[in-house]
Amino acid sequence: MSTSSSSSTFKFAACQLMVGSDKDANIQTARKAVEHAAQGGAHMVALPECWNCPYSSSSFPTYAETVPDGPSTKALANLAATLKIYLIGGSIPERDGDKLYNTSVVFDPKGDIIAKHRKLHLFDIDVPGKITFKESDTLSAGTTPTVFDTAYGRIGLGICYDMRFPELALLYAKRGARFLCYPGAFNMTTGPAHWELLQRGRAVDNQVYVATISPARNPDSTYTAWGHSSIISPWGEVVATTDHAEGIVYADIDMSRVEEMRTNIPVYKQKRTDLYNVEDLTS
Repeated sequence: MSTSSSSSTFKFAACQLMVGSDKDANIQTARKAVEHAAQGGAHMVALPECWNCPYSSSSFPTYAETVPDGPSTKALANLAATLKIYLIGGSIPERDGDKLYNTSVVFDPKGDIIAKHRKLHLFDIDVPGKITFKESDTLSAGTTPTVFDTAYGRIGLGICYDMRFPELALLYAKRGARFLCYPGAFNMTTGPAHWELLQRGRAVDNQVYVATISPARNPDSTYTAWGHSSIISPWGEVVATTDHAEGIVYADIDMSRVEEMRTNIPVYKQKRTDLYNVEDLTS
């Protein structure tokens, strides 16, 4: 069970899970990992993208469930309340009427839902000879950027491909987020090239912490995840990371480093908003 921390410091845990085709088994895998992370002192725990099902367009309709009444969401709510932690529920395929979404649900230490993010940018790419994927074959895009408040500060939430869009990260920073969290499942083509690069870019651009949480690499999966879940500091340092295997990545987060960075290199006071700006169209 998590212990208390100061208002600006906390221990974060990224659970890199091995995901298979058995949904109930995936839920139990997540439960054990979250319990282990909390026993390790984590105040905030995050799961990967599509932690309860294989990452494939054909799987999304089969594994989709409603929120908050589905078994995956109920399991996470119970975990957060029992362990008294903040729990960022990676993502699951959500069914809402006749539409499906790639959705992340966030819980406070009472087990209450404090945020729900539907992936804004769908992963539709075609790299000839390497990878083709089209989430829009089955999924709909979300319409609302997501920030939420915790005892440690405000957090911005995106899912995987959302990380490629610097405007969204800047929007979150302008809304007061000091920590950005991206459950994601980059692959063996995009992962080696861009996974760490994008995390460090978003961190330095916005002078915030960035965390990414990937599934572990499953050799039997039709979509092979890169892994390498990581936490990046506002300076762009890789605070903690791992390889492609199942495991938990811990990092001690000190939110005061955000203000220190912004004081030392005050780009927020130096932006030329008379020449350019990112406009918030949804607040």
